[in-house]
Amino acid sequence: MSEIRFENVSKVFDGNIAALQEFSLKIPSPRLVVLVGPSGCGKTTLLRLIAGLERPTSGEIYLGDDRLDTKDVRSRDVAMVFQNYALYPHMTVRGNLSFGLRIRKVPKETIAARVKEVSKSLEIDTLLDRRPAQLSGGQRQRVALGRAIIREPRVFLFDEPLSNLDARLRDEMRYLIRRLYQRLKTSTIYVTHDQVEAMTIGEMLVVLKDGRIHQVGSPSECYERPGDTFVASFLGSPPMNLIDGTFEAASGKVRLDTGTEFAVAAGVADAIGAERGIVVGIRPEAFGTSPPDGVGLAFAGRISLRETLGHDVLTHVDLGGREIIARGCDPGEAGSDCTVYTSPDAVHFFEKRSGTRIVARERTAEGQV
Repeated sequence: MSEIRFENVSKVFDGNIAALQEFSLKIPSPRLVVLVGPSGCGKTTLLRLIAGLERPTSGEIYLGDDRLDTKDVRSRDVAMVFQNYALYPHMTVRGNLSFGLRIRKVPKETIAARVKEVSKSLEIDTLLDRRPAQLSGGQRQRVALGRAIIREPRVFLFDEPLSNLDARLRDEMRYLIRRLYQRLKTSTIYVTHDQVEAMTIGEMLVVLKDGRIHQVGSPSECYERPGDTFVASFLGSPPMNLIDGTFEAASGKVRLDTGTEFAVAAGVADAIGAERGIVVGIRPEAFGTSPPDGVGLAFAGRISLRETLGHDVLTHVDLGGREIIARGCDPGEAGSDCTVYTSPDAVHFFEKRSGTRIVARERTAEGQV
């Protein structure tokens, strides 16, 4: 088991396009890590650097004590699963699965045993004599997974492998990938722009934007304590409601642009400090139709849209030019006036200029910060 390390890795393409900027990260082994972020944030570039399909402009990449970025592709001992499957169309499923072992001169008996084992675990053992053109999208992706697994590499790389599948198949494949990782316990780096995939698959999230890391942590840490407004707005479906406001130091109150004002806890006031602009964040599921425990922040407005999702309801509330989304509560029909409430404990605070999270300071028994 070897950790993966990136030390000040940068990648600049022709035209001075910076895909990664001074990227540094340690990934313990084994770990299922998801790189998540919008298109163009550097996720796929990072995978290609690990696989050897690209060379870094500067910096170093290590797998344990081995420096990867100076090795050729074949000697890196990593396996990559691509978005478009990348199967050999003239070969059968059996041929695709066994190809990597055959070019390594693995004995035929060993190859046959490995093909049987892997194909059965992926439930494609009845498809071994078919060619890719005779398979569904989900079956092709299972073959692509099998071709990577059969090599028993030190690292698995997944480049948005589920983006070409329909919703039902994506759910099935997410479960399959998690189950395979739990069985194989091989370091896995998975790239996606889909935050639902990221939250359900990953043990560790790396949230990227413009080639830089915005937050590293477990899915629950990144969701429940986003490090900045980008992470807050990117993770969650629908995303966190972000409302501009001003902290008034003299009164210890926050006044939101929607007209709502409320006092903040002493530790939060200390952390904010002087009077300045802030951003308040509230998750959609934190709203209700009555004040929590009789005390809550009230947001009065008009329902502009109501989305019924079967098991869930999303209510869009217009607060006079600023719309928020409440999830799980049902304050009325579209066009009607309503008031939704949330607990002060459910409010997140961010610095307006930088977008970074404001962390409440702890106070001692004597009241000192």
